Amino acid sequence: MRPLPGSPWMEPTEPLTVRDHIAGRAIALAGVLAVMWLIRLLDTFAPQGFSAAGSGIVPRTWDGLEGIAFGPFIHASFAHLIANTVPFAILGALVLINGVGEFIFVFVASALVAGLGTWLFGTPHTQHVGASGIVLGFMGFLLFRSAFDRRILSAVITIAVAALYASALAWSLVPSEDVSWTNHFFGFIGGIIAARLRYPARKRAIEGEGNVVQLRR
Repeated sequence: MRPLPGSPWMEPTEPLTVRDHIAGRAIALAGVLAVMWLIRLLDTFAPQGFSAAGSGIVPRTWDGLEGIAFGPFIHASFAHLIANTVPFAILGALVLINGVGEFIFVFVASALVAGLGTWLFGTPHTQHVGASGIVLGFMGFLLFRSAFDRRILSAVITIAVAALYASALAWSLVPSEDVSWTNHFFGFIGGIIAARLRYPARKRAIEGEGNVVQLRR
């Protein structure tokens, strides 16, 4: 079946502008943060709160598995939420430079690895909530991406992130009371895994003296 001449299907679509790309990435980042803030507001002002008592990751319990999906959006207090919002926005924006698809991929990979690692190895009878595991995942991704994609921009971002967050990274991985270091540690590992999966070893061909040689980078 062919579309009739003059139908909307025959009209060429306009390419997305730089402004459209920036707007889409800003909406993606703001949308995730908005969900976190909305849940915190509901937990504060709703009569019985929004998040159930067991909504976070509770290690080695069946109910705690649900926290892998919902835990990153739940925060214990506004101070906790603010502490995660600022680095999430900065690092998330750096991840979004390469598009919304990369942002979603790193977000999901970091959340899964952080959540499963915490569920398997976290302290028993504890509840783990907050987006800090994903923040550490963003950090791990940005620090190691340049080792895999070999791009100058990625290397510049790696240096900037290392300069800004090296001390914060070190402290976040030190076990301490009321801080889920397992979530931080496995989130960081999840970011590294995301970088490796997102930029696998690729083949490229070069010509030399009539022969084609395949190199891996």
